[in-house]
Amino acid sequence: MTFDVTSLVLTDLLEVLIDGILFGLQLSLLAVGLVLILGLGGILNLAHGEFVIVTGVISAVLISMGWHPVIAILAGILSSGFLALILDRSVLRPVYKLEGEMEVLVGLFVTLGLAFTLEGITSYLFPGLYFSVKVPIETVSIFGLSFRASALVSGLISFLSLVLLLLFLGKTMTGKAIRAALQNQMGSKVCGIDVDKMRSLVFFLGGLMAGLAALAKGIASSVEPGSGLELTSYALIVGVVGGVRSVYGAMIAGILLGIVNALAGYLLGTYLTLVILLVIVVAVIIYRPSGLFAGGV
Repeated sequence: MTFDVTSLVLTDLLEVLIDGILFGLQLSLLAVGLVLILGLGGILNLAHGEFVIVTGVISAVLISMGWHPVIAILAGILSSGFLALILDRSVLRPVYKLEGEMEVLVGLFVTLGLAFTLEGITSYLFPGLYFSVKVPIETVSIFGLSFRASALVSGLISFLSLVLLLLFLGKTMTGKAIRAALQNQMGSKVCGIDVDKMRSLVFFLGGLMAGLAALAKGIASSVEPGSGLELTSYALIVGVVGGVRSVYGAMIAGILLGIVNALAGYLLGTYLTLVILLVIVVAVIIYRPSGLFAGGV
């Protein structure tokens, strides 16, 4: 009997661990867009979570109008990317001309105002609307372990999106130019890299990552207006722990925090998980302000 109970507990913990990794991949995908924009744009985009909501709302509206779901979702993801690009090309242009603390503070106020505006518009125009993608199979058994098929698909999409981003940043000339600009803007300008162009591209990429995060979340659960601030908070938590200017750090931190979130929910209850995550953030800020994995792009 002791063996049976022990085996059951270990099986449950293993399932929780894998669920945590799958959720962590979603967090990583959500955070990398925020980190990219902050790393090159120098702007902490507090409207990042609202980009996720915009993708979900546009996708859901287009699907309700009879569009093919794949085309509707692609349109929603691209809309998020172009929204971020418009943000860079319009209201943030004057912010880039500021220096030091003024640039940071004004950037915060501008993106916070945009977040409130987008939340108000989506909540007012689309009350009760939600974006969700149904997976035809409910559960999948792998080596005797049971998992929600939606969580597996969501984790796979997040993983592939992150891999493609890494390949783009590491293998293409444009990606290498972005990495160079992230590390040293002045040196990049001397080498002939158009930093302004790279920054606009980074904003577009950040928006696309938010759109893909909306797809991953829509498969795992749902996306609805009013939850943008919560999503931004999760992205900030991951970014602070991983290093607010490190894409790799955000990816690793997202997975680690996903595991912590799952284990805390299993052992202590879901009402304490956010508290535990915030305690981790405070500890990182105190003992390693640059983040656990800062130092690389």
